[in-house]
Amino acid sequence: MTLVAGVDSSTQACKVVVRDADTGELVRSGRATHPDGTEIAPAHWWDALRTAITDAGGLDDVAAIAVGAQQHGMVALDGAGQVVRDALLWNDTRSADAAAELAAAHGGPKVWAEEVGVVPVASFTISKLAWLAGHEPANAARTEAVCLPHDWLTWQLSGAVGLDTLTTDRGDASGTGYWAVPTGEYRPDLLQAALGRDAVLPRVLGPSDAAGRTAVAGVSEGALLGPGTGDNMAAALGVGARPGDVVVSIGTSGVVSGIVDTPSADPTGIVAGFADATGRYLPLVCTLNAARVLDATARLLRVDHDELARLALSAPVGSGGLVLVPYLEGERTPNRPNATGALHGLTLQTADAAHLARATVEGLLCGLADGLDALRAEGAEIRRVLLVGGGARSEAVCRIAPQVLGCPVVVPPPGEYVADGAARQAAWALAAASGGDVPEPPSWRAGGEQTFEADPTPQVRERYAQVQDLTDS
Repeated sequence: MTLVAGVDSSTQACKVVVRDADTGELVRSGRATHPDGTEIAPAHWWDALRTAITDAGGLDDVAAIAVGAQQHGMVALDGAGQVVRDALLWNDTRSADAAAELAAAHGGPKVWAEEVGVVPVASFTISKLAWLAGHEPANAARTEAVCLPHDWLTWQLSGAVGLDTLTTDRGDASGTGYWAVPTGEYRPDLLQAALGRDAVLPRVLGPSDAAGRTAVAGVSEGALLGPGTGDNMAAALGVGARPGDVVVSIGTSGVVSGIVDTPSADPTGIVAGFADATGRYLPLVCTLNAARVLDATARLLRVDHDELARLALSAPVGSGGLVLVPYLEGERTPNRPNATGALHGLTLQTADAAHLARATVEGLLCGLADGLDALRAEGAEIRRVLLVGGGARSEAVCRIAPQVLGCPVVVPPPGEYVADGAARQAAWALAAASGGDVPEPPSWRAGGEQTFEADPTPQVRERYAQVQDLTDS
């Protein structure tokens, strides 16, 4: 049996899975937590990865490994390869003004969408670099190279020798704002406009290219390194998404993404026209508020998630007119970084736990349904919706989702989809390294899918739309 490993270095934790390269069968796994916050010292990622590897029984018998990680995080390195400052993560919104200024100063949203594939918002790396230049000029001046979380971890696994050995992939690069999706090339002019200087950028690998081999004593030595990718691209690989599939992920963020054959160009910025990890494209809509909204309401009601789901399912469709607009951490889609959450329609009849629980689930899903509509408007073909992430473990979310989304929902068996996708990519790189023609990743099939169907309830979204714009912005 040939083994491969996949890593998911997410906002909240690091997960490692070890799988059979041929069948995808799970052999073992490990996990470690990350500190909370919207900025973090990358050393915490490395420590967590080492702990998760140990928890998974080590990697001595693993032939290849690939890293999937949270997108957009700004890792600034000096000439010696040392981290200049704590990495700003995707959910850090301090760069909102810098993003708007970048978009306006360099052609406007339409030009960005057509030439780059994305319109700057606070989440993207280029916006964070502009913030760094404007607020920490000394740190900007020290920055000799810029990379992403998955790039940095892959580099650490390779021994971190020389800035010129940094690598990335087209999927994660497409979320920086200075790599053009339509051309597949960096835009150094935009990087310089943001940072105020040139910097070394990681070499962009093909979907099955190798990034080298591991070279860390006591962790892994000699294993092939796959290119790695961003978490959304890895998750699409992990669930086996194909053209015509839309993946709706309810994790720390809420994500609606489709697999398509041509790049997107949405001047509104609602749809980010990313590349995927296979050579195709991954138009994506992301909300800042997802599973943590469920966490917040469960905490407020002092119940666990199973009880929250039971309460939600006991309330009527539409929650009796009670609507939660769940902008608890600001919001990215729509672009309202300073917004707060709001509850509308509170009456004597709706002032109970069941109605609030249902309004929480419906409000969360309404934001994702708006994302589904945005993909359709960009021409994405939607044959099936795959519901994944921690939120998909809620029975209420699964049963209410087809009502709000307006279509049947397929829920794959629970898994670490980002880590699984990274492992699948590692198996692909291993097969390609043998010299054969391997145009697609290996086919790993897992049973146990559940399909949820229900009559659509358009009145829920209509009510949500009536109050959505009444929140603080």
